[in-house]
Amino acid sequence: MFYTIKELVEQSADYPSVAAMMVHMEVENTTRSADQIRHLMGKNLDVMVRSVKEGIAGVKSVTGLTGMEAKKMDQYLIAGDFLSGQPILEAVRNAIAVNEVNAKMGLICATPTAGSAGVLAGVLLAVRERLAMTRDQQIDFLFTAGAFGLVIANNAGIAGAEGGCQEEVGSASAMAAAALVCAKGGTVVQAANAVAMTLQNMLGLICDPVAGLVEVPCVKRNALGASQAMISADMALAGLKSVIPVDETIEAMRRVGMQMPSAFKETAEGGLATTPTALKLKQQIFGDR
Repeated sequence: MFYTIKELVEQSADYPSVAAMMVHMEVENTTRSADQIRHLMGKNLDVMVRSVKEGIAGVKSVTGLTGMEAKKMDQYLIAGDFLSGQPILEAVRNAIAVNEVNAKMGLICATPTAGSAGVLAGVLLAVRERLAMTRDQQIDFLFTAGAFGLVIANNAGIAGAEGGCQEEVGSASAMAAAALVCAKGGTVVQAANAVAMTLQNMLGLICDPVAGLVEVPCVKRNALGASQAMISADMALAGLKSVIPVDETIEAMRRVGMQMPSAFKETAEGGLATTPTALKLKQQIFGDR
């Protein structure tokens, strides 16, 4: 068992991959076999694929506050006249798709939460063909992300209500960045650096959902988290290193979360949630309730 990223890096040397280590740990901690555990993760992958496809086809949320923007991004990509790179924009589109499906009460896979579910799925589906990933390799991607996410969850947190969006979308983005580095053939140390750089850029990010709903700014925040994950992965693969060690970064995030006022922890009492437009939208949706 590993409790820090440092331990994760050290212990992974005894296994073919971080994913293999994570599966082994699951076998030891459950009554399931490795095949059963991988089968269950495969079911999560299938949900991710379906939610991305559904969102791109076009959906609207129950409230009407969000929707149809994944389809717009898809049309923008098809037109081919864009500024950013195609993989990043595909990840952005996919992330929006998943979170729009979540906002319509559709089926998604929380990674690590429902509110941040678009990031990991968005990144994976944007690169799986480009990296010629088999189904098993895609499942490994998810186990790798889970290993890094486990450390973050145990040492800081993954919920906006606990430590702001730095812990929710931030954690999802860090998990995706680490998994992407490993999928591209990078080292576990490089993956750890990708985690550190991602969390450092998202440190202090508040959770301020308009009307208390996981829609605004959540949907687009997932999109930008997906782009952050891809940039962090490229930086790490290029050899860039974090000056502050990853475990110290995670501890810093935990402290920031504790120091963050409750108004910025999913209470809709601060940030964008208290702007005039947000308050008007809340009135339209909920009335005087």
